[in-house]
Amino acid sequence: MDSDSSHSRSVTIEAPRWSSVVTEIETLIDRAASAALDRCLGDFLGPKMRPVELSILLTDDARIQVLNRDWRGKDKATNVLSFPGVDPQELVFLPTGAPVLLGDIVIALETVEREAAERGIDIEAHLTHLVIHGVLHLLGHDHEDDDEATRMEAIETELLARFGIVDPHSLPPIDEDAFVGGVS
Repeated sequence: MDSDSSHSRSVTIEAPRWSSVVTEIETLIDRAASAALDRCLGDFLGPKMRPVELSILLTDDARIQVLNRDWRGKDKATNVLSFPGVDPQELVFLPTGAPVLLGDIVIALETVEREAAERGIDIEAHLTHLVIHGVLHLLGHDHEDDDEATRMEAIETELLARFGIVDPHSLPPIDEDAFVGGVS
């Protein structure tokens, strides 16, 4: 990641059209993921900071629909899925200095394009939001109840403002099932 070379991320572009739709896509992902990690990683890891690894798969609606069906029982495409790799309580069992495998984020192109168009926002802004949203899930944030949702939305709004992106929570809502929690 840009801000800390001890953090690594891998981006796999499974749906090739992503590269033509979003210019400098890996830079955008690095910046968004780094912002979320810089803001929240300390709260997740506690006093023992260590390197972290995460992966992001940029795919299409067909692939994410299969994942959503298999892991969440919802047979439809969604914009983002997060698959946490570690439970915060298990961090104490990791060897000193061992990297933390935060998990995987999967984002679907057609759904992201459609939602951006419906809301009248740039696809880059929407992708930035979804990367931040996904990383926050990997760091233990959720929106299962109103208090959790309020906290998570406030962090997203704060981070997106750093990029000059309007608060997505002030826009008309999209499908309420679109933002999904982590899969455990």
